[in-house]
This record gives sequence, C-alpha cells and structure tokens, in this order.
Amino acid sequence: MRIRTDFLHLDVFLVNGIRIVVILVFAYIGTLIVGRLLRGVRKYSVKMMLRAGGGNEIELEKRAKTIAGLSRKVLFVLIWTIAWLMILKEMNFDVRPLLAGAGVVGVAVGFGAQNIVKDILGGLFLMMENQIRVNDVAIINGKSGLVEEINLRTTVLRGEDGAVHIFPNGNIQTLSNLTREFSFYVFSLGISYQNDPDQAAALLREIAGELAKEDPYRGAILAPLEIWGVDQLSNSAVVIKARIKTLPSQQWMVGREMNRRIKKRFGDAHIDLTGSAQSVCVNPPADFQDQIKQAVREVLKERSSTTG
Repeated sequence: MRIRTDFLHLDVFLVNGIRIVVILVFAYIGTLIVGRLLRGVRKYSVKMMLRAGGGNEIELEKRAKTIAGLSRKVLFVLIWTIAWLMILKEMNFDVRPLLAGAGVVGVAVGFGAQNIVKDILGGLFLMMENQIRVNDVAIINGKSGLVEEINLRTTVLRGEDGAVHIFPNGNIQTLSNLTREFSFYVFSLGISYQNDPDQAAALLREIAGELAKEDPYRGAILAPLEIWGVDQLSNSAVVIKARIKTLPSQQWMVGREMNRRIKKRFGDAHIDLTGSAQSVCVNPPADFQDQIKQAVREVLKERSSTTG
C-alpha cells in the first residue's frame, strides 16, 4: 500500500515536471513567434507608410524599430510572467495570495515610486511624439552620442569615446536630435585678406559639385552647397560660412572629405587658409637696406670712439 502511494507521488511529480517543461517550451516558442511577428509588422508598416508617401525610408525604419523593440520587451515580460505563475501553480503553490500580495505591494510601491512612474511616462511621450529613435545621434542633457536603446524607463547613449550614458526618461531636460529627417554640415573657412572671397566661393562650389557626383557621397548629399557669404572680417582672416545638406548621420562623412579636398585644392590655387593665428605682413620702404647699413655704421663708430 505504501509502495503504491510512493508510485502515485512519483507519477504526480513526473506529470508536474513534464507540464513545467512544456510550459517553458511554449513560453520560449511564444517569444520566438512574437519576435518574428513584430519584425514582420515592422517591415509591413514601413512599406505601407512609404506607399502612402509617409516620409523617408530611413526615418520610418528608425521609428518602427524603436516601437517594435519596446513592444518586444513588454510582451516578453508578460509571457514569462504568466509562464512562471503557471509553473508555481504546477509546483502546488497557491498563487492567489501571491497575486493579492503583489497588488498590495504594487499600490505601496506606487506611492513611493513616483520617479519610476515619471520615467515611464517620459519614455511613452518620447516615442509617441517621435522625438528620438534608435540609431539617432542626439545630445541629451549636454551629452552627445548614438541612441542605442530607448526603454520605458531609460534612454541609453553611446558616446564617441565608447562611454555609455544612461538617462532616466523623466530627467531629460534638454534633447537635440542631430539626425532627424536630414542633417547639415556647417563650416566656416578663413582665407587671407590678400585672396579674393569670390574666387574662394567659386572653388568651394566646384569642390562640392564634384563630391556630389562621386560614390559614396552622391547618395548622401541631398542639395547643392549653400554659401552664406562673408560671415566675419576678423583680425587675421576673411571668414566664409557655408553648409551642405545630407542624409541623417552622413554629415560628418561628407564634411571630412570636403575638408580634405578644400585643403588640397586651395593650396593648388594659392589661396591661403588662415586660422586663429594672426599673420603680420611688413612692407619695407625702398631705402630700408640703406637705413640699416647707416645704423650699423653709427653703432660701430660709437664703439670705436669709446674704445679709443
């Protein structure tokens, strides 16, 4: 009789163990299905918005990827929470007091976790208003970097030096998106007062025009170079200011190549590029050498008279 009872307990244990394994397998399969469905929905939504003329493909892809990533995290947490509750039930734990206690604790934590609620609401508004997306370059509270993650509570930036900056969404006071829809590479160029600014401007247009016809810059440049004209007349240079319109995040690639070609072409054209250093030009008079010789003779004459 005791042996039969032991066998019954063993059978129940095995059945419960099998059920737990099945629950884990179904939870894992559910996460895979949700991931694939969200990827499919993301691609389909981007395609439909493009057909409807909803904007740039890169911008739509960024927004869809951000929303799909957050939805994926929320659904994964929901699936695994339900799975663990079912596993606890299979292990003969009464989950009803646990759920009731969780509700009471949730209310208590809610009163003391106003910052968390503030962060979550901030994250929702970030996405609803399409302020930033994953893979944007942004400046948040004075820190710049690539947006790697947008979570319900935090936003993660990766700085150019590799540093990871994590900002609670509720504490974001200032936000500048550098790569939304399009970007500009803005630069100031200082030339010598001896050079013609119109010649320099014409050469800049020529360089930008050549750049727009070559790969990979052809696909990144959206409009011809805009030259705003002579921006400053400083003590050391005539400053010309200009900008070039590019795809998001491509302004630095275009700008670096533009700078390289400006250095070479301006050197070939004998146009002096000046920086902050002040150059002094001295134009000596025609009898400058004779004056120097006369001054040297007077010094030598004084020395000889003193020695004598």
